[in-house]
Amino acid sequence: MENNRLDELLARLRRIQQEIEEEIDRLLVEKRQRFQYQVRRGRVVFERKIKQLHRKERTALLTYIKGAPIATILSAPIIYGMVVPLAFLDLTITLYQQICFRIYKIPLVKRSDYLYIDRHYLPYLNLIEKINCVYCGYGNGLVEYAREVIGRTEKYWCPIKHARRTPDPHRHVEKFFDYGDGEAWKKNLKKIRQDWEDA
Repeated sequence: MENNRLDELLARLRRIQQEIEEEIDRLLVEKRQRFQYQVRRGRVVFERKIKQLHRKERTALLTYIKGAPIATILSAPIIYGMVVPLAFLDLTITLYQQICFRIYKIPLVKRSDYLYIDRHYLPYLNLIEKINCVYCGYGNGLVEYAREVIGRTEKYWCPIKHARRTPDPHRHVEKFFDYGDGEAWKKNLKKIRQDWEDA
């Protein structure tokens, strides 16, 4: 009975998520019209007059640097130093899934679905702001990508819910076995390892 109620709620949640996605898509079309841009071959293209207005709004590079607090300038090497572990994560998580997912027949995660780097096309950003936007887009997209790879790994090897729920579990967790349900583990592990319809 408990599982039926949970399944109902999850199905309702999926329907609501679908409605949210449709509404976001609708709003995105409105925003493209309002801000007068199109996406052509993956690249954002603004109308000429909008580009000109954006350039007028851009803060000059020297003005931007002069206005930055000294703590911001001094912490920049620490922030940008994180590029090294992020790039290492990118390389290793990609190699990991290319090798291991193929062996275990786990569907590959498409990296390009998670790494969108497009904010540097905005004409109202100066060079430093554009670099910051590339950095943040890469870092956050990479973490989403890695999370999906690791989530699929967990679904294959250890699909058991924790005794306590974490604040923001990955999307595969709801299909995991209940903590302490050894019977379901024994009986259905093979089935869950083959169920990738949500991948």
